[in-house]
Amino acid sequence: MKESRKPAASSAPEQCAGGVTVRRGAWEGEWFVSATPAPGVTPAALGREVAACLEELGAHPVSMEIFGVPGVALADLKKAFGTLSWPVTWVTEGCSAATPLRGMQLWAVAGVRTAPVTVDGAVVGTVFTRDGARWCRLGGLVPRDLSQSRRDQTRAVFTLMERALEAAGLGFEDVARTWFYNHAMLEWYREFNEVRTAFFWDHGVFDRLVPASTGIGGANAAGAALTAGVLAVRGAQAALVPSPLQCPAPNYGSSFSRAVEIPAGTGRFLTISGTASIDPAGNSVFIGDMDRQVELTLDVVHAILASRGMDWKDVCRGIGYFKRLEDAPALGRALAARGIAPLPLISANTDICRDELLFEMEVDAVSAV
Repeated sequence: MKESRKPAASSAPEQCAGGVTVRRGAWEGEWFVSATPAPGVTPAALGREVAACLEELGAHPVSMEIFGVPGVALADLKKAFGTLSWPVTWVTEGCSAATPLRGMQLWAVAGVRTAPVTVDGAVVGTVFTRDGARWCRLGGLVPRDLSQSRRDQTRAVFTLMERALEAAGLGFEDVARTWFYNHAMLEWYREFNEVRTAFFWDHGVFDRLVPASTGIGGANAAGAALTAGVLAVRGAQAALVPSPLQCPAPNYGSSFSRAVEIPAGTGRFLTISGTASIDPAGNSVFIGDMDRQVELTLDVVHAILASRGMDWKDVCRGIGYFKRLEDAPALGRALAARGIAPLPLISANTDICRDELLFEMEVDAVSAV
């Protein structure tokens, strides 16, 4: 195994090559890689850059999220990585044959033994143990029967989560974070929330930690109503982190926590849920004003970071979700105006959970202490 480079956890994003940035995680040998193709860069070329970066770090992927079209990009990525023995979540919304890949992110580790998690012969996760804690990342979870209603497909995904967690030696009580990419979200987000809330009541989730989450628009290659991902950990006490500027999401019918913090190594890992322009009463604000929606979202995210003694420099990965991709420069302008160095983010073109919302942002951050 090659010796890993060691950028400080609080440094600016480090370039591997081209559009690939890497940030160190909370423990030695943990890495977060974000990659966005520059104009004219093919999926094959970007895949080779990411694979070369991981080889240099001596790290193995735990999970991969790709905003792209598998039929166009998958063959190129397999050439770069070989067998994909880790979970891959494909979100096709906002992508096409003309724009087959908008970006990808990977969580990777070195110096620990990882094992794939399989259900019915398909790789749906990765599990590993570090410092006495058992970590599991699931991804690409889709229902098998696409003829079912959206409600039943959602129930099927929760059942698949339980089966995968059991295969990894964990349970839903260990879940700290979820991701849901819902096709045509605006048509049925209320239904989705009803199913999720019912599952949480049935499984006692409201009696313990309610996971952080992103619920966003997102078509998938399978043609399913949704695809999902999970982060679970046993042996490290995850804790809810409230938002200083927003009310708890369950107050308006969405069953997730604003953020969750997990001890990791000698430091802490903070995962902040998808965050948008919502006021303390749970109302959407700055309707039609992209710049002000971005500004409020940044204020809310920063308030959560600051509440845990962190800042923008501690962000290790993130995604900016844009209802209209032409609005994406607004985020760069806002960050520059605040004097914030470029963040390890990728941009996605998806619906937000409310039609009037134009932007949503999720970030993870690490602190060395």
